[in-house]
Amino acid sequence: MSTAAISIEGLSKAYRIGHQLEKTETVGEALMGAITAPLKRFKRMSAHDHANEEETFWALKNVTFDIKAGEVFGIVGRNGAGKSTMLKVLSRITEPTSGRAILRGRVASLLEVGTGFHRELTGRENIFLNGAILGMKKAEIIRKFDQIVAFSEVEKFLDTPVKHYSSGMYVRLAFAVAAHLEPEILIVDEVLAVGDAEFQKKCLGKMQEVASGDGRTVLFVSHNMGAVRRLCHSAVYMQNGQVVNLGPADQIVDQYLNQALPDGMEIALSERPRNKGLTKTITGFAAKPADGYESITPGSSVIFEVAYDAPETIRNATVNILIDSDRSERLLGFNTRWENGPITLKAGRNIVRCRTDDLLLAPGRYTVDLVIWSGDKRVDAVEKAAIFDVKYADYYGTGEMPQPAQTRILRRSRWEF
Repeated sequence: MSTAAISIEGLSKAYRIGHQLEKTETVGEALMGAITAPLKRFKRMSAHDHANEEETFWALKNVTFDIKAGEVFGIVGRNGAGKSTMLKVLSRITEPTSGRAILRGRVASLLEVGTGFHRELTGRENIFLNGAILGMKKAEIIRKFDQIVAFSEVEKFLDTPVKHYSSGMYVRLAFAVAAHLEPEILIVDEVLAVGDAEFQKKCLGKMQEVASGDGRTVLFVSHNMGAVRRLCHSAVYMQNGQVVNLGPADQIVDQYLNQALPDGMEIALSERPRNKGLTKTITGFAAKPADGYESITPGSSVIFEVAYDAPETIRNATVNILIDSDRSERLLGFNTRWENGPITLKAGRNIVRCRTDDLLLAPGRYTVDLVIWSGDKRVDAVEKAAIFDVKYADYYGTGEMPQPAQTRILRRSRWEF
């Protein structure tokens, strides 16, 4: 049985919320404060018990589990589940309220882009600075320097201050330093979402190499369930600061995806009003990220589902999914006739699914119109049937994304200059 690299025992973290930060006072405000202080003190005392109860937020509550040495271990859960708080406690950034976490070995953490970097220093200087922060000797950094630079792919900008780096360059260099300076425990948060797809693949490969080849432990937090499934041996599913389940990564990811579909993705449409002459055939719609992802992001695979209930078979049918911006600009259309010709929709309750493997929409909010045709006759149509969000991801691998006013449709291209 492997020795535990990380032992977490009854770990809890409470925050007091609702207090306003004190601001600098003028002389007049200070005098007025002194006059009104007794009254304010009386009010605070009378509400003291209720305030204590209402202002305590438990980000973690009695969390207990072990992570074996040499294991790639995943933490999954929706925003607010306690994942980031857990990593901050394990990285010694914040102290737990109760319980303890024992880490056996040197720890390197990647919690956010550029952590441990000095903006005014060059990439070269930051490699040495970050290495020293991680507890490395200068000779050790020098020995690994060329490998770090080659992996990060920022050699041309090595003597440029990192304040001029894109977020993608930042994360490439930060990951390269942390992964090559041989910590016994590597803690990686969702920073890999900043890198382009090729670099993410490279990072995942390096983490596998670190764990399997060198026997080091990797703790990995990501919203990319496909990456968790491929990379991790075991995982924990967290919700509201507590452990829901702990076990093999495949099992935990399946449980999480089944229980944690994004709010508002499933839309019931049978009771929505229709224009005269239309039948209420369309009953539901869903937009779901494919391939194990939790969120829809630029360039990702997406499955659109149109549920219908037809009293009889609809022949020579067409199903339209039309996507508009939040300003009602028509952007995309998916149409069964364009790609399959006329289809037949069976009588009764059924679902038509449309999958696109490269949704070229910039981050933002979009609305969906749905139409079913039989030949040239509209059977049913629902305007503004649903809303879905495209979350940020570094589609171009530069850390830059267009603003909604600039463009909503993304395209990759080649520039010469």
